[in-house]
Amino acid sequence: MTNSPALDADRIAEFREALLRASFTADGLLDLLGPTAYAALARSEAVPALRATRGGSPLETLVRLFLLQRAVPRAAAAAALPADGLLDGLLADGWLSVEGDGEGAELRATVDVRPYADEVAGLPSADAWVVSDLGCAVGGAGGIGSGRTAAGVERRDLVLGVGGASTTLANLTVRRPVREVLDLGSGSGVQALHAARHAQRVTATDLNPRALHFTRLTAALSGFERVETAEGSLYEPVGDRRFDLIVSNPPFVISPAGRFTYRDGGMAGDELCRSVVRGAAAHLEPGGYCQLLANWQHVKGEDWRDRLAGWVAGTGLDAWVVQREVQDVAQYAELWLRDGGDHRGEEYTARYEEWLDGFEAAGVEAVGFGWITLRASGAAEPVVRIEEWPHPVEQPLGPHIEEWFARQDFLRAHDDAGLLAARYLLADEVVQEQIGDPGSEDPEHVVLRHNRGMRRATKVDTVGAGFVGVCDGTLAAGEIVDAIAQLLGEDPAELRERVPESLRLLTEQGFVEPVR
Repeated sequence: MTNSPALDADRIAEFREALLRASFTADGLLDLLGPTAYAALARSEAVPALRATRGGSPLETLVRLFLLQRAVPRAAAAAALPADGLLDGLLADGWLSVEGDGEGAELRATVDVRPYADEVAGLPSADAWVVSDLGCAVGGAGGIGSGRTAAGVERRDLVLGVGGASTTLANLTVRRPVREVLDLGSGSGVQALHAARHAQRVTATDLNPRALHFTRLTAALSGFERVETAEGSLYEPVGDRRFDLIVSNPPFVISPAGRFTYRDGGMAGDELCRSVVRGAAAHLEPGGYCQLLANWQHVKGEDWRDRLAGWVAGTGLDAWVVQREVQDVAQYAELWLRDGGDHRGEEYTARYEEWLDGFEAAGVEAVGFGWITLRASGAAEPVVRIEEWPHPVEQPLGPHIEEWFARQDFLRAHDDAGLLAARYLLADEVVQEQIGDPGSEDPEHVVLRHNRGMRRATKVDTVGAGFVGVCDGTLAAGEIVDAIAQLLGEDPAELRERVPESLRLLTEQGFVEPVR
């Protein structure tokens, strides 16, 4: 593979051992840099980290070499990578390049090698590393510009490293022991890296052969052998295989031309994300999940929720779609023009016009950003929830997403009588707020606020507040309602008819949890 390191398993194993000995890990990096420089590095600001790595220790040398992409003296690199023959081997395999000769020779990294805190719910943290193209780690590829990079890589073929989107998806993913995982559009292999911790086998696909090579480098350097790769578009490389989990951080950008493989879908409008959703049903095992990040069009005269509902309709899958942000078409075009380095070029105006012309022709007024979770529940009547939620959420959210779908199974299986016969527990970290004018005898509103998961809040009446206050799993819901009716002097039968609707809402949103 041109313009990327060779995959020599033995050499990579020696390289990994050298990185571990030098504490070139996520924890070691934080200890060395301190919180300020570490946070700055996450914003692609290198100056604080450069100031923190002046001492010349092996760890400081590796940080300068592989993270800050600075030349280091060959002698310093040899001290940081001391295994016999390792340095020469990394040079021969293309991980490093040499500038100058003799005692004044300096080495440069040809790729970004970034320590990564590979954390999976229920498993101990493991040291891992993500390999990507230079300049394509935390800050994306926006500073590289168009055309070829200094390493001679076509801009369209760049392989990005760890960014905000990949971290978001990793935090959203449902983590449980599974047999087969598909990472659709793997890039540098961030999602495959996580999946390999809880799956027997991971299949990573991508349209870009360089991306698949980087996925293999990431998996090998991190010590994972259960990752295989397949080249092709969408589900084509896996035929009719089915998976317990499909994850995808696809090239979701809605652009007028597919200039960059890592970013642009190459299909009209939001068709690529729709295709990922529509194709999931044929590739999920019973009970399996498909989780992806997506962009979707807000078309004039059409409710965006109806558009997303159309993506899911007829698949037989449960779906939870969350819109996190909306940008008007000008904001959206500007964001991705900057990402492409076009804001510094002479063609900026023409390219901007091209984006706006495309949106105008399609009747697009804005673009939504968010995440989609699908589940093959096998239910005769799938649950489809489509909502806008721009507020902060707890991360990782994956466990809460799994619990949400489990609650849908419970609600589907229980009619109103069944709900009242069940027992419930008040969820952890739910608090009650009473809102009203100072000095008033009774509050105007009673609000329940959940400090976990989606961090929702909902207004309840006196009955609702009283109900959740005694949900300790001891009494059935109907018994609690009867007691409240007696206290309020209401007809128990009428109250039993009213309560199930609000009980479904409180259960669905996680304020109370059924005792199973």
